Amino acid sequence: MNKAFSVRDLTKMALCVAFCCVTAYISFPLPMTPGMVTALTIALGITAFVLPPRQTFLAIACYILLGAVGLPVFAGNSGLGKLLGPAGGFYFAWLVAYPIISALKGKTPSFRRYAFLDIVIGMPITYLGGIISMMLVLHLSFVEALVPAVLPFIPGDIMKCLLASFLGVKVNQALNKR
Repeated sequence: MNKAFSVRDLTKMALCVAFCCVTAYISFPLPMTPGMVTALTIALGITAFVLPPRQTFLAIACYILLGAVGLPVFAGNSGLGKLLGPAGGFYFAWLVAYPIISALKGKTPSFRRYAFLDIVIGMPITYLGGIISMMLVLHLSFVEALVPAVLPFIPGDIMKCLLASFLGVKVNQALNKR
């Protein structure tokens, strides 16, 4: 299936990439962890909820590529060092988690389904990516990496998943009125 993207598809993808870039700046560090709390995860959830899986993957890959080449779009700093550092696994996990969420979201917008998918699929896959990169870069055991990569982020990430789900429903309703 080598279908070309319509102008509407490309515009939605570009807006999702831009939203990811902007929301990454809404961030702050947490003590005792190399990861940052960021609003970017809200944008990633919305991206999965409004785009089909292939477009979700391409939009997130484009965002990561922009940061990899040094454009200041990541929380904190950008460049390959960010992707190869202790928190780099989060970025690569997004390429897996959010297209899966997009594939399972269904045809009709649903807050409950979106929230369930984001919390039960998005969070664990993202955390696993972060754990793996912290284990490799910081030479930690699984349990040692669990504390800085996962535990401090759970409450905020659940709230961000709920917000992304709410906004994803609203954006889809607005797009479907057209």
